[in-house]
Amino acid sequence: MLDSSTVVTRKLYYEDAYIKEFEATVISSEGKDIVLDATAFFPEEGGQSADRGVLAGREVLDVQIREGYIHHYLGEPVAGAMLQEITEGAVVMGCIDWEHRFSNMQQHSGEHLFSGTVHAKYGYDNVGFHLSDSEVTMDFSGVIPPEGLKEIEDVVNQAIFLNIPSEIVFLEGEEAQRAEYRSKLTLTEAVRVVRFPGYDACACCAPHVARTGEIGCLKVVGAINYKGGTRVSMLCGRRAMELFRHDRDILVMTANYLTTNTDEVYESVNRLKAENTELKAKLKQAGLELMRRKVDAIPEGAGNAVLFESADADQAVIREAVNVLMEKMGGFCAVFAGNDTEGYRFIIGKKGGDARIASNVLRERFGARGGGKPVMVQGSVTATEESLREVLSELG
Repeated sequence: MLDSSTVVTRKLYYEDAYIKEFEATVISSEGKDIVLDATAFFPEEGGQSADRGVLAGREVLDVQIREGYIHHYLGEPVAGAMLQEITEGAVVMGCIDWEHRFSNMQQHSGEHLFSGTVHAKYGYDNVGFHLSDSEVTMDFSGVIPPEGLKEIEDVVNQAIFLNIPSEIVFLEGEEAQRAEYRSKLTLTEAVRVVRFPGYDACACCAPHVARTGEIGCLKVVGAINYKGGTRVSMLCGRRAMELFRHDRDILVMTANYLTTNTDEVYESVNRLKAENTELKAKLKQAGLELMRRKVDAIPEGAGNAVLFESADADQAVIREAVNVLMEKMGGFCAVFAGNDTEGYRFIIGKKGGDARIASNVLRERFGARGGGKPVMVQGSVTATEESLREVLSELG
């Protein structure tokens, strides 16, 4: 059993954030849960996802820290890697997935610059941080206006362009109490503080870039109101570049499709949207006129009335047709829109009666879904036109 009072895992990533390969001794091996006397693998901690890579020739699926020990959870052997025996006392080799690690360093260092700038400008605290392989979010304790986000983004990128060196120090005792730094927790032991002079100082357990220029750039990609504050999504470095490339490709393809320039896409789309809205209104009106003619062709009487329309029939037009039919007919009045293959939407009404009787029969016969009030019901059903007409004709 591991005893944290005598030995813990030495954190090689504290000594050198840029270490890619290392050797260490196995001090515990339980199935695929491996503990070493030293490791360069950063565990899931401080809102950041764990490092990936290869250990003893096997894929590292997850890394967790418990009571000072860092546990490596291994998967299957990696093709081309040297497979090593994993027993207590054995010396094994680890290899960090550097692309993944460096990307996390870029994101996390960028977050420090952003949060430090927010704190300096607004006095808000970063009360939540999440860094995964797909997103980076920061939760601030107050509302940041859109123009403020742009200003902070500019300040952070200026800090990146200045290529400021980072400083990492361990503080304890009176020195830690006197020092000024951001922290989500009240820390009583030695504190690891990451500094970007002139911009931020923050207690942090993660690896960071040596100089801000390595962050590349920072881009805010979203912001929402969250728990009385602001949740900001951002990307740095290669992730920001990949997003820019993706969005730029979409913009160019859209511009080519619209046969316009990229800076005129927004106006072109707005124009098409307005034209589409106008056409939909005209189509709806035409559909309504056609439906009225069909309804007018049905003689008044005490019986049921059923109409079948195409799948793209407007729901409001269908409802209007049922309302007009109910004024003419004494029975069940139904309009079905769709086809025998994909099914039908329906609205059924009965003036002075209970249209739910019809929907209940459709549910029993064909498994129809839907409901409503006695005067009118709506839903969907998969059946043939012939069988639906037959069922409606049986209803008195």
